[in-house]
Parts: sequence; C-alpha cells; structure tokens
Amino acid sequence: MRRCAALVGLALLLAGCMMGPDYKRPDTPAGEAWRVAPATSESLANLPWWELLKDPELHQLIRTALGENLDLRIATANIQEFQAQLMIAKFDLVPSLSYSGHAFGFRNTNTDVFPVPGGGAVPTGQAKNGLTVSHEAGSAGLKWELDLWGRIRRSIEAARAQLLSKQENQRAVILSLVSNVAEAYFDLRALDLQVDITRRTLKAWEESVRISKLRYQQGDIPKLDLDRFVAERSGAAAQLADLERQVVQRENQISVLLGHRPSAVPRGRLLIEQPLPPQVPPGLPSDLLQRRPDIMKAEQDLAAATATIGVAQALRFPQLTLTGAVGGASLDISSTSTGPYATFSGAASLTGPLFSASALGFQVKVTEAQTDQAIAQYQKTILQAFQEVEDALITVQKTREQREAQEQQVEALRSALHLADLRYQGGRASYLDVLTAQRALFDAELALARTRRNQLVSVVQLYKALGGGWTRDSAASPATAKDAGGAARAPGP
Repeated sequence: MRRCAALVGLALLLAGCMMGPDYKRPDTPAGEAWRVAPATSESLANLPWWELLKDPELHQLIRTALGENLDLRIATANIQEFQAQLMIAKFDLVPSLSYSGHAFGFRNTNTDVFPVPGGGAVPTGQAKNGLTVSHEAGSAGLKWELDLWGRIRRSIEAARAQLLSKQENQRAVILSLVSNVAEAYFDLRALDLQVDITRRTLKAWEESVRISKLRYQQGDIPKLDLDRFVAERSGAAAQLADLERQVVQRENQISVLLGHRPSAVPRGRLLIEQPLPPQVPPGLPSDLLQRRPDIMKAEQDLAAATATIGVAQALRFPQLTLTGAVGGASLDISSTSTGPYATFSGAASLTGPLFSASALGFQVKVTEAQTDQAIAQYQKTILQAFQEVEDALITVQKTREQREAQEQQVEALRSALHLADLRYQGGRASYLDVLTAQRALFDAELALARTRRNQLVSVVQLYKALGGGWTRDSAASPATAKDAGGAARAPGP
C-alpha cells in the first residue's frame, strides 16, 4: 500500500508536466488603413443581414435557407460530432470502471466416481446421491492512466480546438449561404430586367419590320433595308431565348440553396427598386481577425495542430497505469458451503516504447510539419481576407460611378433614337440611323441592368468579406428567429 501511495504521490507531482508547446498566435500582417478607403470605427459588417437587405421576399428566401439548407445541416451535425469527441477525450482523464460476473454449476449422478480434468475419474466413496458443485463470483475493476506527460490533456486541447473550428465553419457556411442567396436573387432580378428590356426591344423591332414591309411593298425602301430590320429582330429573339434559359437555371440554383427541388422563385422588388446603403463604412483592418469566421477557423485548426505535438511527444515516454479490483465469491460442494468471501487486488504498470521510439520521434516531426502547414494556412487566410475586402471596396466605388455614367448614356441614347425615328419617318434619314440608335440603346440598357446588379452584389460581397453581421446569438432577425430553426443557430464555445 505504501508503494501504491508513493506512486500516486509521484503522479500528482508530475501531473503539471505537459509535453509540447503551448499555443501562441503567430505574427499577422498589420495594417491601420485600407488601400482605397479610409478606416472607420463603424463597419458595414455590424449590420445584421435583414437590415442590409431590404426586399421582404429576399428575407423569406434567406430564412428558408437558414432552416433547410443541407450544407448547413451538415455543418451543424459536424459540431454535434465534435462535441461528443471532446467529451470522449475528457473521460480519458478520469478512472474507468468495469464489472464482471460468472457462475458455475456441476452435478455428477454417478456416486462411485468423480471426473477429473483431462479425462478419467476417481472413486468418491461418498455422496449416495452424486456430487454437486456450484460457484458464483462477481467483481468490479478500476483502471486509471495517470497523465504524467500531458498526453490526455493535450488531446483534450486538440479536441476543444477542433470543436471551435467546426463552430466557426458553421458561421462561415451561414455567412456564405446568406451571401449566395442574396447574389443569386439579384442575378435573377437582373435577368428579369434584361428579359423585360429585350421583350420591349423585340416588340419595337417587330413594329419596325412591319412598317418596313409596307414601305418595301410601296417601293420606298430597298429589300436590303427590310432584311436588316428582320435580322435585328431575329437577333433580339435569340437573345430573349437565352435570357429566359438563364432565368430558369438561376431559379433552380436558388431552390437548391433553399434545400428544395427546383421550382419557381417568388419575386419582390424590381432590380431598380432595390435600395443601397448611403455609405459603406469598411471598419478597421484589425477587426477582420476577430470577425471573419474563416480566419478564426484557421486559427483553431492551428491550435489543434499545436496540441497534437504534445500528444506525439508524450507517446515517447512511459505510461503509468493503476488498476484495482474488488469482488466476492461463494463455493458450494454437495451442500457444504464455503463463503461468501471477498477478494481485493491492486497493481501498477509502467509501459513505454522500446524499439518503436525512433518511429515515434518521426511522428513528432510529422506533427511539427503539420503545424507549420497550419501556420502558413492561417497567414494565407488573413492575406486572402484583406484582398477580398480591398477588391470589394474598389468594386463598390467603381460600380457606382459606372452606373451613374451609364444612366446618362441611356438617357442620351433614348433621345437619339426618338430623333432618328422621327427623321426616318419623315424621309430625312436612312434606315441605318434608326438601326444604329436602336441597337446602341438596347446594348446600353442591358449593360446598365448588369451594372446595377454588380453594384448590389458588390455591397453583398463587401459585407461577406468583412465577416458581416453574424452573431452567435441569432441566425435570423429577432422576429423570425423561430422560423430559421435550430439548425442555423451556432452553439457557444
């Protein structure tokens, strides 16, 4: 008993010893300002998504996606898996208990002989009614590995970091889901606008073809003029068919994001009615390290990799395990009982690697190399985050300028087409003037629709790049959090 007490005391003294390095955040790129915009104390990312996006139908689509998207369900199930893994790792730190029991019975009806193991028999000379033997026993055992070198504690650190990584991954999935639904919806509304423009233009071409046929029959214009008007009408019809194909495909994409089979998607505000925030403050560059879920996920992956170095190093040292058991038994031979009686046992075992020590040393090098990879990945993720924010900032700025210029262009081309048509009807201009003005206006209106879409999407991309609006306490607006469902709610650490 004294020896066991001494071993336990030694284990407690060594319990504070942990192999491997403690996690320390590596150096990260510093920056106090953005390249194309001044840093601000306020950030667009502070807005929840339902305040940034104003379309009620888009709100409903996003809430449906948060409740039923399959990628989000997978991310939530991953969290549940690693929560269980963490609990398993914690149980390795405490003693494990087990139990066993058995019973044995034997009866020999031959009163003259008693069988012996290996065959044969011996005379009994007793027991007129034969020989009866019964035996019952049960025991409970304890096994406890003393964490002398911190292997189990480092395993718990790694499991906890992996759980946090999965939680950040869920946040990344939610942020991407909100952004993807919004972008796909704005794509759809832009296609709807282009379809309307193309149909209106096609109707104008059809009217031009009708008038040209009459004038050709009257001999006022040559066949060449009529053919060119017909060609322009056919080109617009082909473009309309292609746009209608894209509309259906975008609806299918949104349906899958919602976790539904492909189907029609309800519309809300027109593209030109979608409001934009009056200003888009980018916040501080340093805020990205604590806001972007992909950066925080990469950091937790690094923390987990760092902890596995200690696990690998601890495996090279001896492991001390204490075992003990307590049990009871009884024996009955031809109604002559012995017991019940109790049994006690205890042992300590020390095991360690011998010929595999070199291989375990290389395993440490493996974990160190994996940690170096995680450091590089963490730093790369930060650089990519800065690039995405800078790209989004310049896109927001320049698409606004582009939209304003294209709006002026469209107004000028509408006036030019009106004047060209009047001159053509009065016989003071050729068909080429009308043809050129109509084609230029059609192309400019389509380009303006695409630019309006790009401006809306650029704000969404900036919001996503800044790590926007997601908090651990809500997956949807307060009024609709119940609709979003528990699958979209990130558990706390």
